[in-house]
Amino acid sequence: VMGLSDHVVVLDYGRKVGDGTPAQVQANPEVIAAYLGVVN
Repeated sequence: VMGLSDHVVVLDYGRKVGDGTPAQVQANPEVIAAYLGVVN
């Protein structure tokens, strides 16, 4: 999807956590936390 889209919206359980270009979304800390988790 990232390679095909100019604009991406990321949802986490129905809540929008990211919005923008693929590069912006990939660098968004909230998107990273939602999809990769966080270190405790």
